[in-house]
Amino acid sequence: MSERLFQPQYLVALRTILGKEIYRFMRIWPQTVLPAAVTTSLYFLIFGTLIGRRIGPMDGISYMDYIVPGVALMSVITNAYSNVVSSFYSSKFQRNIEELISAPVPNTVILAGYVGGGVVRGLVVGLLVTAIGMLFASGLSFLHPWVILAVFLLTATLFALAGFINAVYANSFDDISIVPNFVLTPLVYLGGVFYSINLLPDFWQKVSLGNPILYMVNAFRYGFLGISDIPVLPALGVVLLGVVGLAVWALWLLWRGTGLKT
Repeated sequence: MSERLFQPQYLVALRTILGKEIYRFMRIWPQTVLPAAVTTSLYFLIFGTLIGRRIGPMDGISYMDYIVPGVALMSVITNAYSNVVSSFYSSKFQRNIEELISAPVPNTVILAGYVGGGVVRGLVVGLLVTAIGMLFASGLSFLHPWVILAVFLLTATLFALAGFINAVYANSFDDISIVPNFVLTPLVYLGGVFYSINLLPDFWQKVSLGNPILYMVNAFRYGFLGISDIPVLPALGVVLLGVVGLAVWALWLLWRGTGLKT
């Protein structure tokens, strides 16, 4: 089966879906890319510059330098997720997804095309936010570039898959906003983006370990600054396990035709 996926017709299908997804968000970049730059600039200005002066260093690192990796990864998470959930649900709503799933194209190619588009958008926005953060931060460095790249790709893939699954189950445009508003946003803000969990009481430190975003943020911060509240290899393992689990779930939904076949 894996050899069949590299047949020319399947590569054409993958390139077509992926190209459509990239063109979709780049065509309206003032709505998809620019808002992230404006929002994160406000985060850096308010939290990093104004509030950060009162908070002081965090784990021996200036507060501005400390929050830049987390804010950058936060933008990757939200953009990778929103790109896939909105695009795939729009295909369902317009009824053109039926043509795609009835075509002789493997489900893995369909999934890879949509997820790839979310990953590209997450990386584009993440690089932009990181570049803006470097204008505010004075001591930000790239101590472990391979860790940074691995967390970038794994996190974007994980939340692109999550967006795909949300779109499969969604029955209305309201449904695609429930998870970001009531699940994703609280997990992001409680995932150590703006603070170290070492500041929390022991009980809440243990509760925080149940938040998967905590592992991503800390591994990403380690890549830049060399500090982390959680060992890096277990953190990467948690993210990788999440990617595999969601990929299997998404392929199973496609195979069953859940929410797609009438």
